[in-house]
Amino acid sequence: MTSVTMRRRDGAEATVDAGAVSGLGASLVGDLLTSEHPAYDEARSVWNAMIDKRPGLIARCKGPSDVANVVRFARDHDLHLAIKGAGHNIAGRATCDGGIVIDFAEMRAIQVDPEARTARVEAGCTLGDLDDATQPFGLAIPAGINSTTGVAGLTLGGGFGWLSRKYGLTVDNLLSANLITADGEEITASQTENPDLFWAIRGGGGNFGVVTSFEFVLQPIGPEVLSGLIVHPFEDAKGLFEGYREFVAGAPDELSAWVVLRKAPPLPFLPEEWHGKYVMIFAALYAGEMGAGEEALSGLRSLGNPIADVIGPHDFGAWQKAFDPLLTPGFRNYWKSHDLTELSDGVIETLTDYAGRLPSDATEIFVAHLGGAVNRVPSDATAYPHRDIEFVINVHARWEAATEDDACIGWAREFFDASAPYATGGVYVNFMPEDEVERNAGAFGPNLERLKELKQKYDPENRFRANQNISPA
Repeated sequence: MTSVTMRRRDGAEATVDAGAVSGLGASLVGDLLTSEHPAYDEARSVWNAMIDKRPGLIARCKGPSDVANVVRFARDHDLHLAIKGAGHNIAGRATCDGGIVIDFAEMRAIQVDPEARTARVEAGCTLGDLDDATQPFGLAIPAGINSTTGVAGLTLGGGFGWLSRKYGLTVDNLLSANLITADGEEITASQTENPDLFWAIRGGGGNFGVVTSFEFVLQPIGPEVLSGLIVHPFEDAKGLFEGYREFVAGAPDELSAWVVLRKAPPLPFLPEEWHGKYVMIFAALYAGEMGAGEEALSGLRSLGNPIADVIGPHDFGAWQKAFDPLLTPGFRNYWKSHDLTELSDGVIETLTDYAGRLPSDATEIFVAHLGGAVNRVPSDATAYPHRDIEFVINVHARWEAATEDDACIGWAREFFDASAPYATGGVYVNFMPEDEVERNAGAFGPNLERLKELKQKYDPENRFRANQNISPA
């Protein structure tokens, strides 16, 4: 290998000589990629096409020892370091310009113990990998809604999805994690080993070390569940929102019902004349017995005059992939998000106003209903603090051409400002775009000061900064 021009943590350029680069490559079981490697462009790409960065080196690690070697190399050369699980983070924190990237693409093993109902999951796994491994046993982990999302990033930020009202956040189902520290040491974090670190990684992001694997408790779900979509004309949205608000107020924990506002994709069950028109969609899942689910969903299904109602028995793994076609890589994406304690009349008015003038065909707004088991955990029990909210709004601007950037980003920011008076000021850290560093106080809330103290303990030089960063105390 030749010498490589790289970037230090302070942003200055540094030349790492050929001997040091060759030494790192020889120490790894996995591959070390430079810009000349045929896999480099694939390895540096992330889900959000707005992010186009060129690392100096990419280490495709194959085990914790590889990760430790890279962390020590980055420390010794004072290099910017980024961690890539599945590369799905909206802010593009999984990569960097000129630094070194730890790439977990080759670490996707999952070990399931169906008797103990636990799973050991490596840091490169996606939610799809997880379902493929656990669903044959009728087990699952409460996680997100897109199968290509990475387990690692989702978990470290808190993690919520269709099962959260029944079983809590992803971090509420975490038993332990193996990490590489800033000094390149391998340690375990759990309730009994390094419990302060275990508290911090359950919602504090990748600020405290590089997690190489997670151990989860598994919950009984599937393989078949009652789930599906109800599609309505957008012109009925205001009345439907009012009915939805009343319906979810009495919903059992087993039921998750979310709202999606967008232009109708060409779904096979929708009449062709509705393709591309504004619609309001209810997406629902019942995590329990089918008959009870039918009864629980009857109130939602009775609202309005739907264009289509495809609620029914579905394979849970397939349902987890239902939104994948709307979230494929290669598009430009910009998100803005709010936490809410209620769907007030003002929120509903703002939602219907902005959803009626979307800046692109692929843009959508979704409203996730949380509460339930999520809110029965004290706000200081984990680093994730938002245990009092009922709804999360994610404004998901999505488009193809860079010429649309200003219009799409501007629309999202305008919606954010218009809806802010009705929100708590909090935000789910995994929904923060690259330009929202000032919202860290809202993301970590009253737990921020303790997180700063733990950052000082575990990463005092702030080497793990390619994230929604917490500064050492």
